[in-house]
Order: sequence, then C-alpha cells, then structure tokens
Amino acid sequence: MDTNIANSNLKSEDYFINMGPQHPATHGVLRLLLTIDGEIIKKVEPDLGYIHRSIEKMSERDSYQQIVHLTDRMDYLSSHINNEAVCLTVENALEIEVPERVKVIRTIIGELTRIASHCLWWGVMGMDVGALTTYFYGFRDREMINDIFEETCGARLTMNYNIPGGLMFDIHPNFVKRTKEFVAHFKTKIPEYDKLLTGNVIFQKRMKGVGILSKEDAISFGASGPVARGSGYSCDVRKYYPYSALDKVTFNEALKTDGDSLARYEVRIQEMWESLSIIEQLIDNIPEGDYKVATKAVIKLPKGEFYQKVETARGELGVFINSTGTKNPYRLKFRSPGFSNLSLLNHIAVGGKIGDLVASMATLDLVIPDIDR
Repeated sequence: MDTNIANSNLKSEDYFINMGPQHPATHGVLRLLLTIDGEIIKKVEPDLGYIHRSIEKMSERDSYQQIVHLTDRMDYLSSHINNEAVCLTVENALEIEVPERVKVIRTIIGELTRIASHCLWWGVMGMDVGALTTYFYGFRDREMINDIFEETCGARLTMNYNIPGGLMFDIHPNFVKRTKEFVAHFKTKIPEYDKLLTGNVIFQKRMKGVGILSKEDAISFGASGPVARGSGYSCDVRKYYPYSALDKVTFNEALKTDGDSLARYEVRIQEMWESLSIIEQLIDNIPEGDYKVATKAVIKLPKGEFYQKVETARGELGVFINSTGTKNPYRLKFRSPGFSNLSLLNHIAVGGKIGDLVASMATLDLVIPDIDR
C-alpha cells in the first residue's frame, strides 16, 4: 500500500484536558480547559469561581474602616498597596490631607511590597520552567522584607497597616535600619538572579518568542502592569497619576517592546531595581510628625462617585465607590489587574505547545483571589 495514501487518510482529533488544581483547600485555584490537537493548543478556557468570596458584596454591608481589611485578601502579594488604594479613595472623598510622614512611609512599604511580590514570582517562575533553585533564592530575600513587615505591623502577608487618615501606628524604631540593610543586600542579589536564570541558555529558549502580545492587543485586552509594559505600552500609574509620595521621587518606567514572555520577565527584573531606587530616595528623608489624622469613629462619605487607582505588583488596581451618604457604600467595585491580564491568555497561547503555555502563564503573574474576589 502506498504510504502517502495511508497518511493522507489519517485524521487528527481534538482532545480536551484539564490543567490546574481544583481542590477547594488550595488558595490559588485556577482551572484551564485546554482544547489540543496533539500537543498544539487550539483553545484555552479559564474556569473561575473556585475561590469566590463575594468581597465586593461584603463591602456594601461593612464600614469603610472594615473594607480595608478585606482588600488584602484579594491580591495577597500586594496587600499593603490594596489597603492603600481604599484609604486613598476614602481620604479623597472626605478631602482629608494625610501628613507627609504617612505619604512617605506608605510609599516605602508599597515598594517593599512590590519587591517581595516580584521575589516570589521570580522564584516560582523559574520553578515552573524547571529551575528549582530559584525558589529558594527568591524566598530567601523575600523573608528579609517579611521580617521588616512583621516587626512594623505584626503581619507578614495580609497586612492591615493602612487606615483611612493614615497608619494604624508609627513605624518600628528598627524600620529605617533594617530597610537600608535590605536595600544593600538586595543590590547584590539581583545580579545573582541574572546569572542564575536570566542568562541561562535553556531559560532563554523557553521564553524568547513565546506568548507574544502586541502593544495594540495589550491595550485592547485592558492589560496593565508588567504584562502591558512588556509589550511597550506605557501605563505605570505611579508615573501618570502619582499618589502618596511618588511625586517626590524620580524613577524610570520599565518598558520592553518585544511583547514575549522574556520581555515580561525582564520588566519585572528592572522594576525591582527601580523600587530600590525609590526606597533609597525616601528612607533617609522620612518627615517628622503624626502618623495619622483624626477621623470620626463612623465615617460617612458624601453622596457621589469616587475612584482611585494605584499600581500594584500586577498592574492597575482601581477602587470605585458609589456613596449615598451613609456609613456603607451603596456600590463598591474593584478593577483588578489580574482579571484583564488573564483574559489575554487564550490569545497568546493558541498555536503554541503546552510547555509554552506554562511559561506564558507564569509571566502573567496571576493571583487568583484578585480575579475571583
């Protein structure tokens, strides 16, 4: 029998496979339903809701002070920045001007939060593509930041340090010293990250040209943060709409134009350098003064709509409040970066292989409770 004729009669068949854990005890549950032809991906369908806790609806029954304590359960790796976003929205609505000391401390801790998040992402990113050692290196450095947070506010992950009007209490006497020690330490470790992973030839081949997202598509999908900036889309909220003490520092917005997984990786590496620079500019210049202003025990916002956005480790987080003048918001909506960034996963994965999907998804840096809410 002619081999060519036999091969021409062979038909491929689509397969559907589940990718990702689904156990309800897992805190970052994302199920992907993959349609594949052999090892080639034809469609990726995210299945959400496994960790949905109705945070937005809960916020409508809670006071504005209580809402702050819900937001660090969304993107738990940007907990301080999430808390700050709600506080800024309430303060702007009440036309409260917090002390300069508060603004500087919030900014320093926000950038420490960004570095800690990127350290975890870097460690897990390497592990996802087969480099187990990165996990231990990333967590080693992240622990130093967590120790500073624990000493400052008593928590290592889901912090409740920000309150409307300022901070829950002043910084610990060791805060400045330990922060400067971390900056000096971490400056020697980012080159180590590059030596261990960034320049690795296997890693380069796994990342370069994989999961390409154009600038136009990044804008169309509503991408933000390092995902969008890896495609050349300038969108850093800290640059365009500075808040707290960000208008008092200079830093470069990390941008790459290749739009592939390697570009998104390199943006986050550069962002860690810029966060160190911001901290260095502020740490020796923390103003004296109060760490909060007095607010009423029961906060009531004036009638109207209020919006504030901040730059978390994953991108733009927006807080929208519709107030009717009571102690609870009539409606509260979070515009989370993870949801928009996840929506483009199918776009960048189709046509690639399952191994490429793992690499691409790792560079999106998804935190699922931020998506489910």
